[in-house]
Amino acid sequence: MLFEQVATGGCQSYLVGCRETCAAAVIDAEASQVDRYLALAARDGLRIRYVIDTHTHADHFSASGQLARQAQAPVVMHRASTAPMVDMHVDDGDMVVVGKLRLQVLHTPGHTRDSMCLVVEDRVFTGDTLLIGGTGRTDLPTGDSGALYDSLWGKLLKLDPALLVYPAHDYHGRGHSTLGEELASNPRLQVKDRAEFIATMRNLNLGMPQHITEALRTNLSGGKTVAQMLAEAAAMVPFMSLAQLKERIEKGDPDLVVLDVRERDAYQGGHIPGAQLLPRGQLELRVNQDLPDPTRRIVTCCEFGRISTLAAATLRQMGFQRAVALDGGMQSWREMGYPTKAGAEP
Repeated sequence: MLFEQVATGGCQSYLVGCRETCAAAVIDAEASQVDRYLALAARDGLRIRYVIDTHTHADHFSASGQLARQAQAPVVMHRASTAPMVDMHVDDGDMVVVGKLRLQVLHTPGHTRDSMCLVVEDRVFTGDTLLIGGTGRTDLPTGDSGALYDSLWGKLLKLDPALLVYPAHDYHGRGHSTLGEELASNPRLQVKDRAEFIATMRNLNLGMPQHITEALRTNLSGGKTVAQMLAEAAAMVPFMSLAQLKERIEKGDPDLVVLDVRERDAYQGGHIPGAQLLPRGQLELRVNQDLPDPTRRIVTCCEFGRISTLAAATLRQMGFQRAVALDGGMQSWREMGYPTKAGAEP
């Protein structure tokens, strides 16, 4: 078996190939790595026969649709997936044949309804069902803590403990683990029963992924790239300059709301004085509660000006017609030497 692990930040994707037949599959492709998958396949003389997503991703943009089109290969997902670009739906116990390799499907709902794992030879690709030292979260759309417990203890953890674990995410530079190591040391697996596991998952209090809305919309449609979405958002959103915002803040503009759409830790590390925190992933859920007056002048800001552009576009679609994005984001604000404040919200 030919094997390549491709890390993109915390995202992990995989190229798996059959040396004898030169057939290959890409698992959990990430949007920025399409050229790399094609180059790796070409280097080893492989042809990508399948593009497989272990589940509908909510925390990053899948490259499955784009890669499948370029490689002229079908997209494979579990039959519970509602994404229209899927060419081959698989079910529990099915096998995806890649040359002489056999990728066995295990339906493991919990993180999402359509989550699955893939077992091939000495390893298992666990998606977000099982991570190294953790498990997938269950508080995103179609997540279910009870179902995840059943998938883990009723199916995945019954496999050979020597199987290598290759998850869809790892944020600590670890390449892989084994099922046995996870059973022995993974904190999420040290519970006494199903009820304790559900309670543990319910009390994680995790922040929402920064671009959950755009990621889900893209991954469920297999359509627009991030660049396309940014271009469309920029075409419908006005921007406010750094100097203009600084002047309005100094004048105490009562109509102004500076909305920081980064995650809490980034906000607390340094934000525009007086800025209100509303992470992008929670925007649709909280905006009407946090900003009850849709006539206010809202200026969205993030680190580089991209996520805030998407956030401003969403606000306008929700009726906040005076929403604009800060041109340049916090990075440019700091480079200008403008004031910042660390700590919690005022």
